[in-house]
Amino acid sequence: MGRDPPRAAGGMGLWTSKLPQKGRALRPQEKDILKYPLIIFMMGGPACGKGTQCKNMATKYGLCHVGLGQLLRQEAQRSTRRGRKIHDIMLQGLLVPTGIILDMISNAMLSHPESRGFLINGFPRELRQAKEFERIVGRAPDVVIVLDCSMETMVRRALRRGRLEHRADDCEPAIRQRLETYYTLCEPVLTFYQQKNLLCNILAEAAPENIFAKCCSVVESLQ
Repeated sequence: MGRDPPRAAGGMGLWTSKLPQKGRALRPQEKDILKYPLIIFMMGGPACGKGTQCKNMATKYGLCHVGLGQLLRQEAQRSTRRGRKIHDIMLQGLLVPTGIILDMISNAMLSHPESRGFLINGFPRELRQAKEFERIVGRAPDVVIVLDCSMETMVRRALRRGRLEHRADDCEPAIRQRLETYYTLCEPVLTFYQQKNLLCNILAEAAPENIFAKCCSVVESLQ
């Protein structure tokens, strides 16, 4: 399967491996399942509030919440070769290869064929993932919500979350590396969706209930 040439990791959080960079091609009947449900991408840096808002929206609107971070953490806890590799990548705050990401997301969506819509949290993390999703699924999302807040706010929230949830990847070096990776790689993604008129920015420094009200307005505009 085609792989990109090696890239220097530098400070960008990029990582080259033998893990696949392309996702599994969906069968026509699988694409049909994903043709009509609402698809909402929720983007933003670590601990910006994506998970909280997605859970609340999923409950209110009967949508299926697909949390990429949770899927990766579950995989990283498995004692498989792939699980160990993912665990090592995440602990360094680096980026898991696109093929694995796409397979996890498409499998999660296809396991809920009855769902009226999907909230996909923490995706896409780079432009390649955005383009691969459209190639594999055969369509773009209906909207891309971006939660914006400062780096210091996200570091503070992530450290608190790490203490409460005992998450090994929420230590300060990994958090700052994830933030650097996010800021480096997200700009082309935001430009890509801006050009498609799919981007919706929401300031995420406010109280969670205020952010939720704005997220609800976006969802209701799609009904």
